[in-house]
Amino acid sequence: MSEVGTISSKTSNESIYSFESLAVWNKSRTLVKEVYKMTANFPTDERFGLISQMRRAAVSVSSNVAEGSTRWGNKDQARFYEIAFGSLIEILNQCILAYDLEFIQENELRSVRIKINEISRMLNALHSSAKKKK
Repeated sequence: MSEVGTISSKTSNESIYSFESLAVWNKSRTLVKEVYKMTANFPTDERFGLISQMRRAAVSVSSNVAEGSTRWGNKDQARFYEIAFGSLIEILNQCILAYDLEFIQENELRSVRIKINEISRMLNALHSSAKKKK
């Protein structure tokens, strides 16, 4: 019997977990990279403020998708997808604030918003699927 969330094995010592095959998890990884690159150009006095907050929220999205995908209970899975969605909206809010503060350009905000919209739709589908399972 395999572990929860394990789908296959590359070698006898290296398992691939189910979250690694989720498109939403891979898209959220791309968002993490974009947020890290974007915040690298923020003023240094924001290191413990907006930079830290945005990076933690971005990491939270992919982390909660990964953790949720390994949960046995559907309600538990759905809850992790809800948390991921909340973190996603937090990133959008923070990007809007960063734009207002002139830390990012309009094209950067637009790029992040497009990714957030796509990830949001995927999270909603995962959440709905988890809630419907019996």
